[in-house]
Amino acid sequence: MSDPANTKIYRNVLIGLLIGTILTVLIARVHMGRPLNLTVGILIAVVKATLVLLFFMHMKYEKRAWLGLVLFPIALVMIIIF
Repeated sequence: MSDPANTKIYRNVLIGLLIGTILTVLIARVHMGRPLNLTVGILIAVVKATLVLLFFMHMKYEKRAWLGLVLFPIALVMIIIF
């Protein structure tokens, strides 16, 4: 049987991902102008990707050496987009 603490963590992450998906759909239906819609959509996607990376890929419990490997490409993509 799995640890109840892990079950609670995964349940909370699932709820967070579902809320993020609902927010993405709602934001897509609200017309705030293309730049603002894109910015909010990308921010929600980054939060959801971070949840998946940290908890489902177990990176939260790894050493912090991978942080630079992740942040550098993200910074380059953000520079190219904006």
